[in-house]
Parts: sequence; structure tokens; C-alpha cells
Amino acid sequence: MRCQSASPDKPMQETATPTSVTGKPRRTEPKTVRRRQLIEATIDSIAQYGIAGTTMSTVTEIAGLSLGLANFHFQSKQNLLEETLKFLAREHHDHWRRAYGNAGLSARDKLMAIVDSHFEPKICTPRKLAVWYAFFGEGGRRTVYRALVDALDDERFALSKRLCSEIAREGGYPGPPVDTIAHTLEGLYDGLWLNILMYPDTFDRDAARAKVQAYLAMAFPLHFEMPKEARAEAACRAEKLG
Repeated sequence: MRCQSASPDKPMQETATPTSVTGKPRRTEPKTVRRRQLIEATIDSIAQYGIAGTTMSTVTEIAGLSLGLANFHFQSKQNLLEETLKFLAREHHDHWRRAYGNAGLSARDKLMAIVDSHFEPKICTPRKLAVWYAFFGEGGRRTVYRALVDALDDERFALSKRLCSEIAREGGYPGPPVDTIAHTLEGLYDGLWLNILMYPDTFDRDAARAKVQAYLAMAFPLHFEMPKEARAEAACRAEKLG
């Protein structure tokens, strides 16, 4: 998941935070609530201003909290950034893990549940995608940021590879190697997220999901149906060539 932040063209939707009857954030919220408010405000700030333009002041202004409170909970901007990335990574991990657990028993259903989870509205939003790409566009700290999420990404890759192996065995598919298929899926998620972020008027979550399903249909044709959009594109290309 990962290019230098570009602010989405459309206004960001603010995440609701606990408020008092006056409409202002309460000052006596538990520590976990305060930290969550500040992390959500950091996501908003990065999406709007990029990492370089995000400061403890921009975060606290968005959150409606004091600078002292932000320093108390996170000590520094860098610590706040790292905790924000870990929050996004854990949210993503928990989301696909839950989808995997709730899917049918077949390897096909479980793999498709992982695919679908990448394009769910809670995870795949312009606001969050802008932040993912802002982090991994930071050349000076890319290694640090990768280290924070590698274990979770490796877990998903290993699970996808195992599911691909089961599907390949069931269908007697000759290739490509399941390791290649699992790696390609990871690359598709990243690239399609970038397309959603950069071309929101012409490319959306449904189109991205269809692209991944089309790839799986080519790799495992007995298990995955080619989406009708992909069939129409293929027919159009064939007509032009003919």
C-alpha cells in the first residue's frame, strides 16, 4: 500500500468524535478515546496537507484538542505518525481477517473474501488511501514505516499463497506458480488502490474488484468467473482486431 501524498479533489469527510452536549470534544474522555481522536485527526491532516505539512498543531486543530494533550499522549510528531500507521495497518488486518473467518469453507470463497475486504468502504476511502501512499512516499523513513506493517502483510501473503495452493490442487492447474499468483495479488491491491486515489471520477472500488477477479479467473478459470466488464472489454478488443 503505498506515493507521495496527493490531496483528494473532493472534501474529506470528518470522522465523528465523542462530543459533549455543547458539541465540543469532552475533556474527560478515557485515554483510548483521546488517542483515537488524535489518530483520526492525524489521518485527516495527512490527507489534506501531506506528512511534511502535518504538525502537532494541525492535528490538534482538527481534533479540537490542546497541544499539551497531544504531547502527553504521543510525545512527538514522529511517534504520532508511527502510531497512526500502525492503527491503519491493524484496522486493515482485522478487517480482512474477519472477512476470511466469515467466508464459506472453500478456499475459493476465503480468497475472494480477502480480495473483497481490500475494497470495502470502511478501508478503501480517498482519505485513507492518501495517507497510505503518503507514508510509503517518504523516502527517508520508508524502511521504518515498512517495518511497522511487514508482519501483517506477510501474514496475508502466506494465507493467500496457501489458499491459491488449495485451489490449484483442486483444479489441477498447471501454472503459474502459486507464489507468483499470491505476489501478483499483493501488487494488484497496491496498484488498484493508487488508481482509485488518482482517478476517482473514472475508477472506483467495484472496477478495482473486477480487475482482481478477472486476474483470478485467468489463473483459476474453473473456480472464478470472468466479470462481465472484462468479457465486454475482451469482445471489444477482438472486434477491433478482427
